[in-house]
Amino acid sequence: MNFQQLSDLFPLLALAIALLVFTAIVLKLWRSRSATRQPAQPELGIDIAAIGLAAPPQGPYRLELYGTPVLLRVVVIAPSGRQQASLHPDDIPILLNQFMPNLSEICSRHQPVCRCWPSQLSSQGFSQSFFNHVCLPGNQGKGTPWTSLTGKFSVGGQAFLVGLVCCATTPNSLGQFIIEHEGQWFDTLRIRQESS
Repeated sequence: MNFQQLSDLFPLLALAIALLVFTAIVLKLWRSRSATRQPAQPELGIDIAAIGLAAPPQGPYRLELYGTPVLLRVVVIAPSGRQQASLHPDDIPILLNQFMPNLSEICSRHQPVCRCWPSQLSSQGFSQSFFNHVCLPGNQGKGTPWTSLTGKFSVGGQAFLVGLVCCATTPNSLGQFIIEHEGQWFDTLRIRQESS
């Protein structure tokens, strides 16, 4: 190959290199845009130590866990099943009231940390995730004022999963536990009207 033939190939070689660089830039931009389009995963962890202990406030209703007055400190709700619409924090009071009458009143007075989690495929998976991301102090809360409980409830044929963290004024042995069926919620949690 002589110099003349080589100099005739330079424009083609330069064009090929320019096309390669252009293609690399376009691919990089496309990848970065598709990565930013992915919905951000919600923050699942809640630091119980940062929330702190407090006594239940006075009000028209009192929340009791196995007969002991408690302060509601955390509420996490997630839809159950595949392809369920995600929840918005504004949905929480409505769902709480349908879950247990006057629980939204308790929620507004106790001011717990409220989170909506993405839809969950199973009740067991939700419970494990909740206990992992919302860790109670000590031996899973046993011997402390803290208790966490998870379970399922239904509203209008749609199943939801809920995780609650409560604190009492004195230590107890409850720790964390799972509500096995919906009727058990009313044996575990009660809302009593304060006598005037």
